[in-house]
Amino acid sequence: MNWTQSIEGFGRYIGVERGLSPHTRRAYESDVRQLTVHTGAEVSPARIEADHIRAWLASLHRRRSPATLGRKLASVRSFFRWLIREGVIREDPTAGLPMPKLEKRLPRPLSVDDCEQLITKDHRVLRQPAPEGGDRERRSRWMTLRDRALVELLYGTGIRIGELVALDVRDLALRALEVRVMGKGRKERIVPIPEQARHALDAWLEIRRHSGVMSEPLFISLRPRREGGPRRLAAREARRILGERAVRANLDQHVHPHRLRHSYATHLLDMGADLREIQELLGHASLSTTQKYTAVSIEHLRDAYDQAHPRAAAGKATKTGMTGKKR
Repeated sequence: MNWTQSIEGFGRYIGVERGLSPHTRRAYESDVRQLTVHTGAEVSPARIEADHIRAWLASLHRRRSPATLGRKLASVRSFFRWLIREGVIREDPTAGLPMPKLEKRLPRPLSVDDCEQLITKDHRVLRQPAPEGGDRERRSRWMTLRDRALVELLYGTGIRIGELVALDVRDLALRALEVRVMGKGRKERIVPIPEQARHALDAWLEIRRHSGVMSEPLFISLRPRREGGPRRLAAREARRILGERAVRANLDQHVHPHRLRHSYATHLLDMGADLREIQELLGHASLSTTQKYTAVSIEHLRDAYDQAHPRAAAGKATKTGMTGKKR
């Protein structure tokens, strides 16, 4: 089996049997192709050894972060384990290769006030009647309602950006305040929708009321297809919408979809939600992935203590006033 055949077979395996998203599948295949470029196509998959992979990772060390190197190692490790399963090789050349040490970074959620500002920047539009003007006015209202519903749903459910843009109208159950989400590994979960998000979604779908809308994407682009109905909003467009909205809301920090997911989880935990419930809502396979939010919540409590407790304030004042001289 040559590289082309093995990469194509591996792609089908992770896409069909493992249920990975097309984006993840492309990333895995790209990582394996990069290994072939480094080793040369004349070295077949069956002849790859640990030294080949070490040399490849070493060549990337200066230009890639530890997280990226770890992902690339995980990609080729999955590839060679698949080759073992297919009987192409007997031993895994990645066995024993350590994953790069990652710097532990806590999520950086937005404050509740910042999330509120991000969402309600254009709250008046929802209460106004549809404009009677020309296409420009209708287009502006159309965009505003879509973008408001998008941000409400991201923060109100904590779903991933890929999950959000993959939603169809039929995935919503607005009366039950629920949305059906297809997560990683094609695992389906039901996530509750807040009341405010429902109002925003109602307003957005009201202007799209027509036959066949239930089978259409929930969030669609302004650039329609030539044929075959509306164009599904791309993840990069959703990121751009969120970034531009943060600028208009005068938030002096970078806002991206995953940061809203962090904010959702942290705010739930601060309000007393159970960690396992948050795990289910986020679609995490392991509780350890969700536990990072406990550290963020503790940081929030510590900051609140430092600002509010009189002894904490006194301690900070004493430290500030110290000259460093012994008395």
